[in-house]
Amino acid sequence: MKDKYGKELSKKEISEKMANRFFTILKEFEVVILHCVGYIPFHHVRRFFYRLAGVKIGEGSAIHMGTRFYDPRSIQIGKDTIIGEGAVLDGRDKIFIGNHVDIASEVMIYNSEHDLDNADFISVSAPVMIEDYVFIGPRAIILPGVKIGKGSVVAAGAVVTVDVKPMEIVGGVPAKFIRKREVKKLSYKLGRAAWFR
Repeated sequence: MKDKYGKELSKKEISEKMANRFFTILKEFEVVILHCVGYIPFHHVRRFFYRLAGVKIGEGSAIHMGTRFYDPRSIQIGKDTIIGEGAVLDGRDKIFIGNHVDIASEVMIYNSEHDLDNADFISVSAPVMIEDYVFIGPRAIILPGVKIGKGSVVAAGAVVTVDVKPMEIVGGVPAKFIRKREVKKLSYKLGRAAWFR
């Protein structure tokens, strides 16, 4: 038996590849199950299953319908945080989302991507950290290795490729500094979760 590059494989390599493939299929099945769970129209039921799958979810946080997870055990969400409809949370490396974070609909947070300069097009990953009181607008994309500082704002449709400093507002593709937030002290609460969203 040969691998995809035509290299002859030993019996040990074949058994390792078979075990890896089986494990990958199980992970893909988990993704499909969680995708289906994401369309149950009861917030509390979805949250129960997400926690069962390994997502760490703080008190009072809500994950709205249609959210996609990849490897949920690496995802941690603080308290009083809201994840909007249709978000993508890529847990192939760590994702940390702080307290009182508002992530709008269809935001994509990735922490794994391909190395475009590698001959084998290997995947590389890096954790994503989103600190407290961040707002991420609809359809924004956060790429691997990014840290978004406390109180910052990512405008709708922005693609964040580098760290965002605390209290900065960024936007565009790639996201660039727009201005600083003028509020001096952040202490708001996002409020109760919508049960049927």
